Amino acid sequence: MSGYRLTRALVLEDPQEVADGAGGFGVTWVALGTLWAEVRPGAGREAAGEEVLVATTLTRIFVRGAPEGSPRRPRPEQRFREGDRIFTILAVAETDSEGRHLVCHSREEAQP
Repeated sequence: MSGYRLTRALVLEDPQEVADGAGGFGVTWVALGTLWAEVRPGAGREAAGEEVLVATTLTRIFVRGAPEGSPRRPRPEQRFREGDRIFTILAVAETDSEGRHLVCHSREEAQP
C-alpha cells in the first residue's frame, strides 16, 4: 500500500515558445500526457495582482515516480491542468529512497 490515493487525472503541460508574428515570442502550453495524482491543498493567501486580487493556494501533488529525463517526470516551470484549474509546479522531489512516488510542490492561482 503506497499511502497515496491517485484518483485525480491531471494533464501535465510544458511551456513552448512560439513566434507572435511581430518579432517577439509568446508561450503556448503543450499537453505531455495525463498522470494520476493525489492533490493535497495547503495554506492559501490573497495578494494584489497587476489589476485584480489573486487567491493563491500552495498544494502538494503526489504522482507515481519516473526516472530523471523521462517525459512522465514533472519538472519545475511545467504545470498540471484539471479542467479550468492550473497548478504551476515549483519543485519536485522523490518521496522515498526508491523513487516510487514524487511530490510536486505547486501553486494554484485563482481570481476571486
